[in-house]
Amino acid sequence: MFTGIVTAVGRVAKASRNGAAAFEIRAPYRNLRRGESIAINGACLTVEKVVRGGFTVRAVETTLDRTLFAEYAAGRRVNLERAVRAGDRFGGHLVQGHVDGVATVDHVTPRGEAAVVGLRVPDVVRRVCIPLGAITVDGVSLTVDALPGPRLVQVSLIPFTRDHTTLGGLRPGDRVHVEGDLIGKYVRQLCRSDT
Repeated sequence: MFTGIVTAVGRVAKASRNGAAAFEIRAPYRNLRRGESIAINGACLTVEKVVRGGFTVRAVETTLDRTLFAEYAAGRRVNLERAVRAGDRFGGHLVQGHVDGVATVDHVTPRGEAAVVGLRVPDVVRRVCIPLGAITVDGVSLTVDALPGPRLVQVSLIPFTRDHTTLGGLRPGDRVHVEGDLIGKYVRQLCRSDT
């Protein structure tokens, strides 16, 4: 489980593909352990090996089907978050690290100190979004500002978020991982249930 509060921006040092996709990630973390879960741009992956200055992970076909990992190459910057420990502060929202799909940036508009970002999201994500609810974008916990269209979700990026995550570089046409609100998913499923 994660909170969507990015604790570091890492960099893909190596990327290879042979069925699954394998990555070596440069990260500033200390005391990493094999088997630890780390969210990489919002997707929970398992540390296979700890290496000097980082760690290695592997994304299997199921993960590749719903993420952009197949396109990741050396040099790409990624948002990182280690899994929550009992007793940690909970500053974001409940994030599973199970990416629901890929969204496309529709627009980025300055509004005062914020940057308003419109995202064209998959239907499965849009159905669980509500104004002032939560959405995870490339691993970052964000508040839904508005729902201006059938597949459109609008969020605002404050200066701190733009400066301390990869989201500050978003441009129209960019694609990002999105995870819909966990509570919204459960409520929707319960409302649809026949039992």
